[in-house]
Amino acid sequence: MTLAYDLYMTATKARNEGRLQGREEGIAIGEERGEKRGISLGAKKAKLETAKKFLAMGLSVEQVADGTGLTPDEIEKL
Repeated sequence: MTLAYDLYMTATKARNEGRLQGREEGIAIGEERGEKRGISLGAKKAKLETAKKFLAMGLSVEQVADGTGLTPDEIEKL
């Protein structure tokens, strides 16, 4: 084999490995972002469900806001 061919093959291998590593890192970042978003949305949903129960129990909007951490506007939209 010639030196030029060896250099070409080395560069091709490095490029392919770099692409693979980039894909793997991209997937890991996407999974982490998705997990964080899912946790956040789940927590919000739980707060809204709790607020509905509190309202059904007769608590005031202010009490529900104190108990859930939601804003009065969010609670009034329920």
